[in-house]
Amino acid sequence: MAESLVSALDEYEQAALSAIAESASTDDLEAVRIEYLGKKKGRLRDLQSLVGKASPEERPVFGKRFNDVKSKVTAALESRLESLAQPAEVLSAVDITLPGNDVKLGRKHPLTQTAQEFKDIMGRFGFTVVDGPEVEDEHHNFVALNIPPEHPARDPLDNFYLATAEHNFAGESGPVLLRSQTSTVQIRVMEQTQPPIRIVSLGRVYRPDTIDATHSCMFHQMEGLMVGDGVTMAQLKTVLHLFAKAYLGHEVEIRFRPSFFPFTEPSVEVDMYWDGTWMEIGGAGMVDPNVLTAVGYAPDKVTGFAFGLGVERFCMKRHEINDIRRFYENDVRFLQQF
Repeated sequence: MAESLVSALDEYEQAALSAIAESASTDDLEAVRIEYLGKKKGRLRDLQSLVGKASPEERPVFGKRFNDVKSKVTAALESRLESLAQPAEVLSAVDITLPGNDVKLGRKHPLTQTAQEFKDIMGRFGFTVVDGPEVEDEHHNFVALNIPPEHPARDPLDNFYLATAEHNFAGESGPVLLRSQTSTVQIRVMEQTQPPIRIVSLGRVYRPDTIDATHSCMFHQMEGLMVGDGVTMAQLKTVLHLFAKAYLGHEVEIRFRPSFFPFTEPSVEVDMYWDGTWMEIGGAGMVDPNVLTAVGYAPDKVTGFAFGLGVERFCMKRHEINDIRRFYENDVRFLQQF
């Protein structure tokens, strides 16, 4: 029994590999697959029944040999199918006799990895991902967010203004600028959508900050917004606590400090404990009634919360990176670690 089974496996392997190599078309190859690997009438099924008849002592050895043969034939079949599927002109243009070079596969940038994980976490919390333009008009970047003309955030020296457009995004003439916050996206969504809303938006924002270890003139934010009936500050704090622990681990410490933002009331700064000190990671609060009114909502019927978090700072915390500039220097030695 043992000798006949080994002989049958060897014969099957040689015949299958030969038939695969001789297949001149995908139709021929499909016929070979059915004959040698078919689940109902294929030769492999017959061999499997023989393995089942082996003695308990022999079965592990023959079972391993059976799996090795099956894997080898399956791999040969897939390889042959791939080569037959390639256009003839591509095959003729490649000299397969030349020595090959090691293929160096790229990696996703650590900030891209972080943004994707942010989306996955917030998706589990029921938030939908939305996008918006990086070049904005003053209405969406300031006016609808309850930021008055005299506010320091609107100082031309604190923003990247572009040439005045003939018509901005609101259909009116006026200046445009690189958005200074992803809060512009929440305005666009609320203008087009009725509550309830539960969204996040991730993207680049621009501010002419002095570049140092924790600041950059271009960085990434995640904006979150939830609007509906009876939304509270307690829900905001719960979402941010759960998010931070999901990304950084249960040992992370988060605190909320009273603050002021024109577009939220009340407002808080969100900090995390890192390397022996507290580090600001974003701002949050309840959506100001003036913002709700600006998009056509009734503040006496719906409430909401919003938050903006720095993507870079969370990534720095996770990977113990001490300088934000590392992300933008394009040093392959640094990027290869992720």
